[in-house]
Amino acid sequence: MDARRDEPRCCAAGRCCRKVLSPLTLTYIHSVLKSALEHAVREEEIPRNVARNVRTGTPRPRRFEPLTADEARQFLAATQDHRLHALFELALHTGLRKGELLGLRWEDLDLDAGTATIRRTLQRTGTGGLTTLPTKTRASERRIALPTRCLQSLKRHHEQQQRESEAAGTAWQYNGHVFTTAQGGAIDPTNLTRTFLTFLRKAGLRRIRFHDLRNSTATLLLEQGVELVVIKELLGHAHIGVTATVYAHVRLRLQRDAIDALGTALVGRETTKTVSSDGDEPPPCATRVQ
Repeated sequence: MDARRDEPRCCAAGRCCRKVLSPLTLTYIHSVLKSALEHAVREEEIPRNVARNVRTGTPRPRRFEPLTADEARQFLAATQDHRLHALFELALHTGLRKGELLGLRWEDLDLDAGTATIRRTLQRTGTGGLTTLPTKTRASERRIALPTRCLQSLKRHHEQQQRESEAAGTAWQYNGHVFTTAQGGAIDPTNLTRTFLTFLRKAGLRRIRFHDLRNSTATLLLEQGVELVVIKELLGHAHIGVTATVYAHVRLRLQRDAIDALGTALVGRETTKTVSSDGDEPPPCATRVQ
C-alpha cells in the first residue's frame, strides 16, 4: 500500500522511524481481530472469519534476566529504610503483579492467619485515571500464604501508616489500600516504577522491569526445588503450561545442577561384583541407580 502512494510513508509523522511491531504484538493484534470477527460470524453479521486464514509465526518468549538470590538480598537491603520496603519484600516473596500490590487493601489481609486474598488490581486508564479493576483472569483471583518476614514487615508498615495518618490529619485520603502515598492516596504505577529503578541504582544492580521481580520469584522458587504446580497457584497463572513455558528454561544453573546430579548418580556407585552360581539362579543385576 505504501508503494502505491505518491509519497510513501509508514506513519502520520511523515518520516520512517524504522521501528516495527514485535512478533508478540502482532500475534496479540491478530488474536483480538480474529476474536472480534468470530463474534460477528456468530451474530451473522459476516459470512466467515477471514482472519482464520492468516498464519502468524509463533513468537519467542521475552527473554529476561531474573535477580539471583544475592542480588535480591542486595535490592531488599537498599530498600530497608524506605516507607515502601514492605511492598518490595512482598513482591519478591510472593511474585504479585504491580497492580495487585497497589490494589491490595487491608481487608484482603489476615495477618493472624498469615494469608492474603488477591481480588483486584490498580491501574491507570485513559479515561478514569487510577482505577481499581478485577484481577487479570479468574485464576488470578486467589488466596496465598504470606511468609513470616512479610507478616512482620506488614505489621510495621501498618503502624507507620497510622503515624502518617495522624501527621496528615484532615488531609489524609483514606482509601483502605495497604500501600499508599504519604498522604494516603493511591500510588501511581509509574511513580512506583521510578522508585523501583532508583533502588536498583542504589543497590548497584542492572536495570530490569518491575515485572522481573515476579519472574525472579518464580526462578528462585524453581531453584529451591518447588514444584511447578505450587508456583502456578502462587503466581495466579491460568494454566501450568504458562508457568513451564515462561520460567522452566530461564536458569542455566538448573540444567547444570540436574546433569551434575545425574553424573554423580551414574559414577557414584560401583556395580555389584558377579557372584558365582551353579547355573540355576539368574545372574545378579548391577546396583540400581538412585
